[in-house]
Amino acid sequence: MKKVGEVMTPYVRTISPEATLRQAAQEMRKFGIGSLVVVESGKAVGIITERDLVYRIVAEGVEPGRRVKEVMRRELKFISKDASLREAARKMAAHGIKRLLVGSSDALEGIITVTDLARAEPLGEDPRSYSFT
Repeated sequence: MKKVGEVMTPYVRTISPEATLRQAAQEMRKFGIGSLVVVESGKAVGIITERDLVYRIVAEGVEPGRRVKEVMRRELKFISKDASLREAARKMAAHGIKRLLVGSSDALEGIITVTDLARAEPLGEDPRSYSFT
């Protein structure tokens, strides 16, 4: 089975806790990503996701000029790049999350998402069934 380090995204987009929610949304749109890791003094201190923007910010009428640090999720979940994809999937399911940070808060090495897991493991389907020629 593949390891987390083989399928993770090694470059993690980050944002300052002092950035505005609007800036966070613009960054996600600009790079076509669903989350930003909040970094302060070189350490991962939080995460903000597109789901947070919709459910916790827009739906609750939070001003887009407020700071990321006011609404970011502070509970981060990490996994080793040497862990199996099965372990990553179990950890995501156990915590009801779609992303795991790879490494530690002091040494962020990457991020792995449920999409990465789905792309990495064949679902038992015949790839020829998607051929149009």
